[in-house]
Amino acid sequence: MALLTVDGPLDLAATLESGQAFRWRRVEPSPDGSPWFEGVAFGNLIHARQTRDGVEFTTSPDPESDVAPLLRDYLRLDEDLTAIYQALEFDEHVRQGIALYPGLRILRQDPWECLASFICSANNNVRRIARNVDDMSAAFGSPVTGGADERRSFPTPTQLADAGEASLRALGLGFRAKYIAATAERIAGANTDLFALRLAPYQEALDALTELPGVGDKIANCAMLFSLDKPEAFPVDVWIDRALRDWHFTEQQKPIQRNRMRPWAQARFGRYAGYANQYLFHSRRLGRR
Repeated sequence: MALLTVDGPLDLAATLESGQAFRWRRVEPSPDGSPWFEGVAFGNLIHARQTRDGVEFTTSPDPESDVAPLLRDYLRLDEDLTAIYQALEFDEHVRQGIALYPGLRILRQDPWECLASFICSANNNVRRIARNVDDMSAAFGSPVTGGADERRSFPTPTQLADAGEASLRALGLGFRAKYIAATAERIAGANTDLFALRLAPYQEALDALTELPGVGDKIANCAMLFSLDKPEAFPVDVWIDRALRDWHFTEQQKPIQRNRMRPWAQARFGRYAGYANQYLFHSRRLGRR
């Protein structure tokens, strides 16, 4: 058992269950009632829970000391969330979302897993996306631990390219199978380094991602926000569409087309538009307001 200390606000449950990542499950609560989460990341099975002192966690097969810096980076625990809140507090609805979920953080995920997961998000909901991602992992990923609780890592581009469209359709991915297979083939064949896009300007990364099969503006912005260090990214899905129309747009603005919402929001929220997006998305999807 190891501990990550946390400076600043953190809500681990809201962070892991806010539709950013799809490999985390609630498991049995600890004696004090705090939930444990089981997830697969960095080739490890991770169990984590939030305590008064920070984030307590175990890992397998690698030792906790090796995984600790990766998990800290994944949870973005070194990010100054208080400063981000101060930059966004001018907006009443984002401010209300922060009040509901203080400590919800944007994750820094593996770019390939994040991109492929959000290709699965087309005309889909969070529960089915999680099932799609777990099914692909179980069928084509590499094992991360032995025993009855064995889970598998998310498949590499090569593993999914080798699996092919027909095998992905057999898992229930539907039309998304075509795009997962084609994008996996493109990335594997070209030895594309998605991590390099973390250093690229926003527009350059957007252009590179939207050249991939099945990757439009929304999916690209999800990948940039949740894995490629682009806090200005602003994915627009049905929940954000409703939130902006109901909470931000005047009657004259409400007929605005969805493809014009992202530029509008980036101009309004600036550098941390992605954080505004996540608080609006999470509070709207859960129907708390």
